[in-house]
Amino acid sequence: MQIHTARGITTARLSLLPPGPEHLDDIIRLKADPRVFDVMLHGVRSPERAREELLDDQEFWTVRGYGIWSVFLRETGDFLGIAGLMERPDGRGVALRFALWPECRGRGYAREAAVAALAFGHAAGLARIVAVARASNQASRGVLEDIGMRLAGEHVHQGHAMLLFESVAPSGRPDPSLDT
Repeated sequence: MQIHTARGITTARLSLLPPGPEHLDDIIRLKADPRVFDVMLHGVRSPERAREELLDDQEFWTVRGYGIWSVFLRETGDFLGIAGLMERPDGRGVALRFALWPECRGRGYAREAAVAALAFGHAAGLARIVAVARASNQASRGVLEDIGMRLAGEHVHQGHAMLLFESVAPSGRPDPSLDT
């Protein structure tokens, strides 16, 4: 069961909160870690760039009513990473993205956060949500396939084979059953 507030989500094990200044140190560490951000669009971030992106994420929430969340383990309050929705700069649409610490792998946290973000996006009126993963990134591909996103295309970006996945709300309208 997921509980939605106006902007936050609580799942069985996670709390997803829109990022704020209080999350900046965690976000800087996450985005500077090549184990996490080497495979992300635009790669590892400097502290200055991570700070700018936090401000962009806050503005995106204000304008769109959805965005990226900081992901925390409910039991301990530990910061696990980020997940949510963003407008892709390449024009492919609103995309699901997630980036969690490598220590979180294999525990289902990325899947749980991704399902929550996808459901929130469709409930907010997004008829189509995409996700892009490197063809070589088996972990991300597995999450996207497991949550029901389907392969919708391929392209090459900076020499890397990329796969485009999509989730389409039935009849192009949000599916109310996703908001449980």
